Amino acid sequence: MNKTYYETIDVMEKAGVNKEYINGWACGFLHNPKREEQRLTEAYEAGYTDGEEEKTDGYSKWSS
Repeated sequence: MNKTYYETIDVMEKAGVNKEYINGWACGFLHNPKREEQRLTEAYEAGYTDGEEEKTDGYSKWSS
């Protein structure tokens, strides 16, 4: 179990972060392949990049 993963998802959900960003972050953090091109969004791609870099504080732009 990765404590950073679960804690970061929890913080983002409580902060009302865009679900697309959270999903992208999780996929990037876990090194999953990106979605197919037609389903990519700006929020998803930003989250994916931050997740790949294990960046846990880049979500504020995507909070409601």
